[in-house]
Amino acid sequence: MSQFLSLVLNGISLGTMYGLIALGFVIIFKASGVVSFTHGSLLLVGAYAIVRFCDPWGFWLGTLAGIATTALVAVLIERLVINRLRGAADISLAVVTIGVDIILLTDMVRRIGSDILNVPHPWGARVLRLGDVGISMNRALAIAVAVVLISLFFVAFTYSDWGVAMRAAAEDGEAAALMGIRQGRVSLIAWLIAGVLAAVAALFLVGAPTPGVSPAVYGVALGAIPAAILGGLDSTGGALVGGLLIGIAEALAAGYQDQLLFLGRGFGGVVPYLVMIIVLLIRPSGLFGTRELSRV
Repeated sequence: MSQFLSLVLNGISLGTMYGLIALGFVIIFKASGVVSFTHGSLLLVGAYAIVRFCDPWGFWLGTLAGIATTALVAVLIERLVINRLRGAADISLAVVTIGVDIILLTDMVRRIGSDILNVPHPWGARVLRLGDVGISMNRALAIAVAVVLISLFFVAFTYSDWGVAMRAAAEDGEAAALMGIRQGRVSLIAWLIAGVLAAVAALFLVGAPTPGVSPAVYGVALGAIPAAILGGLDSTGGALVGGLLIGIAEALAAGYQDQLLFLGRGFGGVVPYLVMIIVLLIRPSGLFGTRELSRV
């Protein structure tokens, strides 16, 4: 029983990080209608920038600088690429983001090389114990920080001018533009927030029990894509729920992999996509996605 609870707790911590990344997917989609595939490389940019800035400036200042750098990269992508292609077909924009992702990923892999870079987390590899259940301090802090950030986002999304503007743009872009809402500005802020969320997720993803920063971090963001789609690409709340479901399912599959050997080694890696497919077969729009109705 303690093993099961430990796996669930670790799954929740992984799921909250998936939720942060998936939330970035969702707010970009809601603000600009773009399915962004750049999050894998943004995650790697964030992890790498934090490592490099922490070396001369210390952990706290280096982390802030790394998060700011990632946000700046996201803003540059939006201004130099997405904004210039505004009005293009959705599939064209999605393909463009794949191209940007490949360029950034190639550069990051070249910079990191075969090394594993370590972020000097002040809490190190300490373990937090709740009775017989243990979780790394890094993962416990990830849960707490994710809850705070997601709560702040929902408050801003509900009550701020930007949140109202984004909801209006997502509901009817043409009507929002006629009401004076600047869609370019809404899209810019959405990309900036997505960059911040990716960098924060990267900070905890490269801590214990993960050995450090390597190109393998890129693959983590791939698990957030099923989380965003599972929850519904136009649902911010669905991003969090989808992240938690994917994180728990992946943690349980990894923890009980010996009992699942008949499904093949590495089965845990495909669990996010398997869960996504099962849910989409039942609800094609995702758990909380909006179903589009057409009058015929």
